[in-house]
Amino acid sequence: MANHKPALFLSSILMLSLVLAVSMAESRILGLTGSLKGKTPECDEVFGVGSGDNCFDITQTFNLTTKLFDSINPNLNCDALFVGQWLCVAGSA
Repeated sequence: MANHKPALFLSSILMLSLVLAVSMAESRILGLTGSLKGKTPECDEVFGVGSGDNCFDITQTFNLTTKLFDSINPNLNCDALFVGQWLCVAGSA
C-alpha cells in the first residue's frame, strides 16, 4: 500500500494558502485592513522646529492638548527633536 502522507501534507498546505489568500482579498475589498490599525492622522498645518524648541512649548504656542499633539504626530520622540524637523500642529487623528 502506498504512503499518502506527503501528498496529504502538501494538499493541506495548499488549502491553507488558498484560504489565507481569499480572506486577505476579502478584507481589502471590504476595506477592513485600515480599520484594524486605526485611522491615519491628517495634517492641516506644519511647524518647523527651531533652536531651543520643545514639544511642551509647541503645544502651548498652538494651544494644543498633549493628546491631540501626540495623535497627529505619531511616533514622535520629543527627546530627540532637531532643527528643521516638521511637526503637525493642526489636523485630525
